[in-house]
Amino acid sequence: MTQRQLSISSSMASAHSQPNSPKPSSPGAGAAAELGYVVRGGQKKLTQRQLSSSLSMKHVVPMDVSAEAGNAAAAAWLDDDGRPRRRGTLWTASAHIVTAVIGSGVLSLAWAIAQLGWVAGPAAMLLFALVTYYTATLLAECYRTGDPDTGKRNYTYMDAVRSNLGGAKVAFCGVIQYANLVGVAIGYTIASSISMKAIRRAGCFHKNGHGNPCRSSSNPYMILFGIVQILFSQIPDFDQIWWLSIVAAVMSFTYSSIGLSLGIAQSISNGGFKGSLTGISIGADVTSTQKIWHSLQALGDIAFAYSFSNILIEIQDTIKAPPPSEANVMARATRLSVATTTVFYMLCGCMGYAAFGDDAPDNLLTGFGFYEPFWLLDVANVAIIVHQLKVFCQPIFAFVERRAAGAWPDSAFIGRELRVGPLALSLFRLTWRSAFVCFTTVVAMLLPFFGDVAGLLGAVSFWPLTVYFPVEMYIKQRRVPRGSTMWVCLQMLSVTCLFVSIAAAAGSIADVVDALKVYRPFSG
Repeated sequence: MTQRQLSISSSMASAHSQPNSPKPSSPGAGAAAELGYVVRGGQKKLTQRQLSSSLSMKHVVPMDVSAEAGNAAAAAWLDDDGRPRRRGTLWTASAHIVTAVIGSGVLSLAWAIAQLGWVAGPAAMLLFALVTYYTATLLAECYRTGDPDTGKRNYTYMDAVRSNLGGAKVAFCGVIQYANLVGVAIGYTIASSISMKAIRRAGCFHKNGHGNPCRSSSNPYMILFGIVQILFSQIPDFDQIWWLSIVAAVMSFTYSSIGLSLGIAQSISNGGFKGSLTGISIGADVTSTQKIWHSLQALGDIAFAYSFSNILIEIQDTIKAPPPSEANVMARATRLSVATTTVFYMLCGCMGYAAFGDDAPDNLLTGFGFYEPFWLLDVANVAIIVHQLKVFCQPIFAFVERRAAGAWPDSAFIGRELRVGPLALSLFRLTWRSAFVCFTTVVAMLLPFFGDVAGLLGAVSFWPLTVYFPVEMYIKQRRVPRGSTMWVCLQMLSVTCLFVSIAAAAGSIADVVDALKVYRPFSG
């Protein structure tokens, strides 16, 4: 999962507990709140601030916008749900997906292909691309509940699960999504600290020569990253600042393009491509068991690079109203963006493997297959750090704080707030958010294995979020008869992907266990 994915999904944090709640980050959300929504009971219009404070207590429904309802003037600039008219197109949706998908996952693709080889590596990437595209088209059909053109809109992935499946599956989806965010927080802390450490080592190698070990610990950099995260987490709606997503997209393309360019240059310098058809050879350095576990972990790394299903509904919610239907536009946008991403991933992963062969590092820009030009490596690693500085756990923060406010509404510890410049400080927010960042930082210091964490995240989230829920929702939405050919094929796809996820998770866990045999905690 990428930074932009989290920035999109975190803007919908409030929707995880209340279906159909308005997006606070949408342009013109204030107008939508004032004109488009009424509260059952008193039928009293609310301001946006009043509406936000009442969401935890009252059920909000969209107002009918039409000539028959007597508000034809509003219908000219509001959609059928009372929100400002959406203007998204095939091209804007495609751009959102591409910038959401391409992220730090690209850094481990060369290592993944090195484990699988020239045949299985690209083939696995193509298979993951096809599965991701197909299940995304199923999920796109669930944006509206009922009629594909006029049915009730679902604004988030969780809304779609709630509308179509309900019950315990909503809780299961929430657990998976929040657990994934915690894992991503740990993974991004590791990636950022490794990049900071790599900047220092690149300067050392340039000054003292490549033979110098230039050893240093990543722990101080993790602590520094954690301090910055604690500070940023106190800024209200920091995740919803519009230009941060643009910066994140620019940074991800910067370091990905640098990695690709260095791989091409290294291959030219080598005078040809390295690698083999079957990947890393079994020998003194790699046992047959390690070969199996690493190959399975490689599948998790590829899955992590392709994950974007959890924010597809939010992207689809930017597309203008039918005709054509949002599902039709989203399917075409997904086809275009997944094809574009796959070409880029193929180039990055294959050129990295071609440059280093069996020695491909699990992080292409910090494993020091490249030493020069050292300043270009520094630029790439700075881009990685900036890309991951944004606070992306706002949905977790909002969930816990909303529950606490509901449980203790009169508590000054929870409710009293002090504004200091851009910061909004309360004792509870400062304590809880700081404790969360400290927890993820300590775990990152205990398990500073970027490739293993990326593989585990990809494995754990791939089946439930990319395959299982889209398949189940599509079956419910389209009333696919149980036992029909379509139903059987969809279930076979889901079960197969479940086994792939389990195998990939086992490979990542086994590699972590193997690494812990020689790693001393907090040694960096």
